[in-house]
Amino acid sequence: MSPAEPRVRLEGISHRFGSDWALRDISLDIAPSELLTLLGPSGCGKTTLLRIVAGFERPTEGRVLIDGEDVTSLPANRRPTNLVFQRPTLFPHLDVFANVAFGLQVARVGRGEQRERVTEALALVRLEGFEKRRSHELSGGQMQRVALARALVNRPAVLLLDEPLSALDLKIRLEMEVELRRVHRETGATFVYVTHDQREAMALSDRLVVMDHGRVDQVGTPTEVYRCPASVFAAQFVGNANVLPVEVVESGQGDALLRLGGHTRRIHYQDAATGPAWLVLRPEAVRVSGAFGANGTSDSMPGVVRDAAYRGTGFSYRIELSELDAHVKAETRGTVGHEVDQPVSVDWDSDACWLLPRKETEMVPPAPTAIEEAERPKEETKG
Repeated sequence: MSPAEPRVRLEGISHRFGSDWALRDISLDIAPSELLTLLGPSGCGKTTLLRIVAGFERPTEGRVLIDGEDVTSLPANRRPTNLVFQRPTLFPHLDVFANVAFGLQVARVGRGEQRERVTEALALVRLEGFEKRRSHELSGGQMQRVALARALVNRPAVLLLDEPLSALDLKIRLEMEVELRRVHRETGATFVYVTHDQREAMALSDRLVVMDHGRVDQVGTPTEVYRCPASVFAAQFVGNANVLPVEVVESGQGDALLRLGGHTRRIHYQDAATGPAWLVLRPEAVRVSGAFGANGTSDSMPGVVRDAAYRGTGFSYRIELSELDAHVKAETRGTVGHEVDQPVSVDWDSDACWLLPRKETEMVPPAPTAIEEAERPKEETKG
C-alpha cells in the first residue's frame, strides 16, 4: 500500500433490502490510523454500511477495497477486519483468557504466541489479572473491554465498532471513551465507529460522516461539521442548532444585513448570497437576559421562556419568539436562571452565525431524533 492509498475505499456503495434502498451511492476513503465515525439517526444506513465493510452483507452495487484489494466478494472471515458489537457476546463457559484467545486458536496460532498476544491485548484494555474470570464476574464495561481485546488480538487492519458503548451507563461510557481514544493512539489501527450519539461522535472522531436516509449528508472533522454544517439536517442533528428563516438583504465585504421578521441586524459573514436563507445558531451562542427593553441591546428580540431545565453548569431554555413565530434553544452558564413564562430578551454575537440556502416557501423541518437502536431488533432497523 502506498502512503497516499486509503486503508478502506468505498466506491459507489448502494444496498437494497427487498424493494427498499438502505444505502444510495456512497463513496468514501478512510485513511490509515484514522478514527472515522458514521453518525446518524436510527435507520439511516450506518450499521448496514459497517456490515458491508465487515463482509456480513454484500452490497447490491459498488465495491469495497481494503489496502487496495477488492474484498467485495470475500466473506467476513477472510477480511483483515474485526467487528465489536453493540452488546458483548462472550462465551460464558470460557474464562477471559480463553475468550480473547479464541480467534487465535481458530487460526492455529502457537500456544506461546497466543499467551503473548492475549497478555498484550489485555494490558492494552487494562484488564491485567482478569485472565481467569468468567463473564458473570465482570461488569458491563469490563465485558466490553474483553470484547475489544478479543478483536484487537487478531491485529486487524480495520477495527469496526457498532455502537459499543450504547448499552453502558453514562459514567462507564465516559470512561470507555477515554480508553478507546488511548487504544486507538497506541495501536495506530484504523477504527470505523458507528453511533447515533453526536456527543460521543464529537469526542472520539478524527472525522465524522453524517448520514441521512441512506446517503452521506456531510463529511468533515468534528469542528467543521459543528461550525459549518452543510445542511439543515446536519445543523440540527449535530449539536441541536437553532435554524431560523431569514432574508439576506445586503451582503458586503465581511458582513451581511439580515431581516428577521420585523427586525434587521448585521452579522459578520463572508460571501453571503442575498435572498432567503436559514440562520444557524448554536444554543450556547444565544444570550438570555431580563425582560425586553430592561437590559437588552438594540439588537435584542423579545421572547418568553416556555421551558427551562437546570443542567449542572447552567440552564437550557426553550424560548418563544412571537415576532418570528419560532422558538430558539439557549444554553447559559450560572446558577441563577429565568422562570417559565417569564419575558426575556434574546441576543447573540454577530460572529456566531452560519447561513444556509433556503427556498422562499421552505419551512423549518422538525429536528431529527436519534432513536435508541438497542431497543429495536437489528433486522427491523436495517442500519
